[in-house]
Amino acid sequence: MFQAILRTDRIELVPLSDEHLEHEIELDADPEVMRYLGNGRARSREEVEVLHRGRLAVAGRVAGLGFWAGFVDGQFVGWWILEPPERSDQGPVEGQAELGYRLLRRRWRQGLASEGARELVRHGFEDLRLTRVFAETMAVNTASRATMTALGMEHIRTFHMEWDEPLPGSDLGEVEYAITREQWLARRAAPLHRR
Repeated sequence: MFQAILRTDRIELVPLSDEHLEHEIELDADPEVMRYLGNGRARSREEVEVLHRGRLAVAGRVAGLGFWAGFVDGQFVGWWILEPPERSDQGPVEGQAELGYRLLRRRWRQGLASEGARELVRHGFEDLRLTRVFAETMAVNTASRATMTALGMEHIRTFHMEWDEPLPGSDLGEVEYAITREQWLARRAAPLHRR
């Protein structure tokens, strides 16, 4: 299904394709990038190849949603995602999507995660007419939580999941943040000094 090419001041977000596989392998090979994900360790090429096929399939589930590879000045910096909910506790698929992002460590602390995520939220509400965008992370992942807050997302809940190999900090649970279309529109209409 069609996925739009999106742009911010610095980032070009292009629909994920097979030509991006080597970038995904580089990203998932960094244990620090993977610290709060999966089993908290770097992934092998074979693991990423399997995940890549699943990432590509997301674009076929709901029109306009999927993974995007992000480039700054032609250089890969990471990926962003808007995908339909997968678990029953995340609510209905219709009208909402889960936001995610993963950046190369050398591109951390440059505001790119929030810049790309802000564009995906805009795309979700303005272009796709979603009613709600949410994001999840481990409660101990303060950097990702700060990005969610910067987007205007609010903490909705802390919840616990069963893991075969719990990561350090799993005992503190996972958190869900979300923003509705109405909240997003209100933030856009608010004067800059009130943001």
